[in-house]
Amino acid sequence: MRITGYRSLATVHDWGRPVGDVNGVVAGEVTEVPVLILETDEGLTGVGLGSHPDVHRVFPALEGQDPRAVTSLYDRMLSYVFKSGHGGQVFGAVGAFDMALWDLKAKIAGEPLWRTLGAADRFVPGYASGLEYALGDDELVEFYRSWAARGFSGAKVKGGLDVERDVRRLAAVRDVLRANTPRPALMYDVNESWGAHQAVRLARSVEDRVDLTWIEEPVRRWDVAGHRAVASGIRAAVATGENLTGLEHYRALFDADAVGVVQTGSVWGITHFLRVSTLAYGHGLPVSPVGYNANPLAHAAAAVPNHLATEVQDLAFPFGLRVDQEIADGGIVLGDTPGLGIEVDEEAIAAHAASGTWSAPGGPHVRPADAGLRLAPARDRTTKEHFGGGNRQREGIAG
Repeated sequence: MRITGYRSLATVHDWGRPVGDVNGVVAGEVTEVPVLILETDEGLTGVGLGSHPDVHRVFPALEGQDPRAVTSLYDRMLSYVFKSGHGGQVFGAVGAFDMALWDLKAKIAGEPLWRTLGAADRFVPGYASGLEYALGDDELVEFYRSWAARGFSGAKVKGGLDVERDVRRLAAVRDVLRANTPRPALMYDVNESWGAHQAVRLARSVEDRVDLTWIEEPVRRWDVAGHRAVASGIRAAVATGENLTGLEHYRALFDADAVGVVQTGSVWGITHFLRVSTLAYGHGLPVSPVGYNANPLAHAAAAVPNHLATEVQDLAFPFGLRVDQEIADGGIVLGDTPGLGIEVDEEAIAAHAASGTWSAPGGPHVRPADAGLRLAPARDRTTKEHFGGGNRQREGIAG
């Protein structure tokens, strides 16, 4: 079997609610989901998900190759684009191809990817996370009640600009999840909105009133000293890593003992997750994949010994994708369909006129003007100023 080509298309995911974080909100409730189809000379195809605008730069490394050599082909792709850079959107293209290669490998074996990767159990523990920054307090409670009904005992709350609001919302979610456990796991994600000079003080202010499992991305992703300061200054673990695109980026955090929960972005691919997990395991650290449409990393999460919990962001799947998994019992129950268990209805997607707004001109990663700069938490912002006072935070979304 040889790789002969690829098809790139995009569908949409209708969240049924505004989604986003402190860096931006998609008010239109619909986001784009890029899909990559990898073709072979025997008619079998592999599916990869995630943004891949530079796919044309990467594909020559795969053309004519046997798709079963997945890990070798991963390194071949990285080597092929090494001189011109393999971070950012190029790393995303590598990740989408890698996902499609693993999908193919498991399909060739006639089994679900979790079995190909050596997992013994189809169940993947998870935590609920709805990108719910724009929801009002009452909406937030109703939203997480649906997750509690599915057995979830842990959840993540977005925040960063107003710690008083964040504490109130964390406590409300905690109370909802107490239906399943007396001590829910609470994750607090500020999406790099704090500066190193304020992060420890603000984090302590929150955890003095709410028991946190971890605080996520308290400072900028590359700030090793800042992460170390937070890790040594608070009780909760520090989680980070979703925006890092190479093992070399993790090593400095590990060497400085600056991270307690190692995260990986789903759009960076299966091999990336497996390698980061191995590196983390060697340092005695747990790993947690960041959520994405159809939860593609769940198959790999089921197979690594240091998996803690996978972020699950929605109970529905993108338009035109049939996904063989169930969200139940506080996690993801993977099915038996060969590969990733994702079937793509290309005709339905082509006929669907809706479009998403992940990539608006002003976002998604337009940080608030005062992020990382304030010396004290704001106390007079209104809900309108957070979400409705102009277009500043309504044009995009961060992961």
